[in-house]
Amino acid sequence: MGARKWLGRVQFWIMAVLASVLLSGCGSEYMVLNPKGPVAETQYNLIIISVILVSIVILPVLAITFYIVWRYRDKPGNKAPYQPEWAHNTTLEVIWWGIPVVIIAILGYFTVRDTYALVEPPNKEVKPITVQVTSLDWKWMFTYPEQNIATVNYVHIPVGVPVQFELTAEAPMNSFWVPQLAGQIYTMPGMAMGLWLQADEPGEYFGTGANFTGKGFAHMQFKVIAEPQEEFDKWVQQVKNTAPGMTRQDYENLVKPGLSDRLTYSSFPPGLFEEIVKKYGHAHGNHPDGMNHYKNNLKNNDDQHDEGHQGGGQQDAGQHGSHGGNDAQASHQHDMSGTNH
Repeated sequence: MGARKWLGRVQFWIMAVLASVLLSGCGSEYMVLNPKGPVAETQYNLIIISVILVSIVILPVLAITFYIVWRYRDKPGNKAPYQPEWAHNTTLEVIWWGIPVVIIAILGYFTVRDTYALVEPPNKEVKPITVQVTSLDWKWMFTYPEQNIATVNYVHIPVGVPVQFELTAEAPMNSFWVPQLAGQIYTMPGMAMGLWLQADEPGEYFGTGANFTGKGFAHMQFKVIAEPQEEFDKWVQQVKNTAPGMTRQDYENLVKPGLSDRLTYSSFPPGLFEEIVKKYGHAHGNHPDGMNHYKNNLKNNDDQHDEGHQGGGQQDAGQHGSHGGNDAQASHQHDMSGTNH
């Protein structure tokens, strides 16, 4: 009977492990562990380093725990005396405190290194493009300030080209996530956040909102379509020749809570993204004038607001009463004047 119970327990744990493995992915592929761009590759490497370092502690602890439970289990005929006597051991103290401290220091080094690396363009030899992202209830709007086109619930990008996503929200706070290309970043009303992304291979990549925002949250997904530069240029031209332009009323309809299919527009109202940031930006503003400006904001955001947001917003310093909107407008004008990100 004991053998049968033991076999049943083993089978139970095997099934539990298999279920957790098979059900934890999205579809048949572990997207986070299958990076398709340099940003996602850097984050993947950090995950692997973290797993290895943490395993140095976890695996021995689990093995020792199992051994202690098995070795000192109560069993029939056990007449060993109960002797709860403990003594201080400096060597053991150094081992079980020193190893975790060293591991945390190593992990901290790699985390800081990669965090700062990811606020720079993944490929500085290629001119990047800018895509502005606005999260709505319950849809994603993408505007291309350089191409003057817009899409909803899908976005095209050229392969091998760094893409600077500038993100905000005109809805509850959300989280923009393309697992195979980059990590998550929040979209927040009144703020414009920055995210570099690059695809090294053509294909369609899954994107989603990763922060609960209400009724339609589960359907708030989009596709990132990566294609060669020539095909991207043809797509842009096709959109300009065939799609209708976005009017103010079209945008107002998009803002209303509800789901939406894919939409394409050959133009959008000038300064729309900056107006969205300004609408809720009376107390906040973090619009990136390229990633260097965004990096400075990360270091000392509040001081920059007080000093007039030096950088892209300097040319509009006299109008800096509304931090978020005017910062965004100034940075955008600065970018469009020909300054490289």
